[in-house]
Amino acid sequence: MDFSFAGRTEVAELSWFTNGLREVMIRRGHTYVDDADTASLVVNCFRRDDPRSFRRRGQAVFVVSLTELAPGGERTVREAIPEGYPLLVRSLSNLLIGITGSEDSHPDAHFITPEQGHYRVQGNSDRTDFFEKVYLRIEPLATSRLVIDNVFETDLPRELWGGDELTRSIARAGKRLDALDVLPTPFPIEEILSERDRRQLKRLYGLGGLSYGNISARYDETQFWMSASGVDKAKLSEVGLDILMVKDYDAKKGAMILSVPPEVEPRRVSVDAIEHWMIYREHPAVGAILHVHAWMEGVRSTEFNYPCGTYELGGAVAKIVRSHSDPARAVVGLKNHGLTITGLSLDEIFDRIEGRLLKVVPMS
Repeated sequence: MDFSFAGRTEVAELSWFTNGLREVMIRRGHTYVDDADTASLVVNCFRRDDPRSFRRRGQAVFVVSLTELAPGGERTVREAIPEGYPLLVRSLSNLLIGITGSEDSHPDAHFITPEQGHYRVQGNSDRTDFFEKVYLRIEPLATSRLVIDNVFETDLPRELWGGDELTRSIARAGKRLDALDVLPTPFPIEEILSERDRRQLKRLYGLGGLSYGNISARYDETQFWMSASGVDKAKLSEVGLDILMVKDYDAKKGAMILSVPPEVEPRRVSVDAIEHWMIYREHPAVGAILHVHAWMEGVRSTEFNYPCGTYELGGAVAKIVRSHSDPARAVVGLKNHGLTITGLSLDEIFDRIEGRLLKVVPMS
């Protein structure tokens, strides 16, 4: 993958870090390019009091934001998220790295994820070792392919325009997640982003807000209903806007194919549609899938923290489902992220997980 740097790369507190990151990425086989507009991975540098977004040219560009945080290395999740998450959102990035001082002080690197996760690479006098550990946190971005584009076909049968029992079960599942208090409220981007940045977010990803978790239910052998991207999962009602029919995956375009009602401006389906598509196609007994940002003890998890909406994350989850003793009733941990749970139906899934969900996802 080609990579580049953008923004305030001359800032002294950041330049030592970009130099070290450049060295390890080249050593790891990535190609540095001067023109950030041609890169697939861009490290966007800014001061914490002046967060700026990199105007990525398309969906398949990953952006890592880099800034300095207030002095002090040790930070709990409760301290790091309020400090770093608004900077991640304002910079429209896939990952934020906040460093806590100058090179001489061997500062920590704090990582903030879109799922409101936080983990730390501790400062180290061994420069090579420090940046190797930093790279391991970035590697999933540097080696992944996004599958978040949608192809909308206005061929949804008329009798489904108002939904069916399956869409109603998805709506009930969203309310049940809300009642369990594991469904974050959509992040109020209108309060934190400029109108220009909101238009950029809408153009790239079709998002009107930031919300996490998704719900799907099998319709037939090849199609399934799924919640839309960026909507409040506790308020799912309209077909084409809140819940969409996924027909297929177009490998050449790297896009999900959706069946929608005519005369509706549809939202995009959840970014995890490729993961659900893989599972449904391979396991006919799976009738529903739930993804939630929570945890359960004793679950097997993916090895890498791949980003949402990537083919690699879908493949890693599908591999674990495949190896499960009962793929139709599997619980898979997504490293530093949450759970994907398969079941015969959404009601059956909730019956199995009731009382077992932990709200805090362990970070490692």
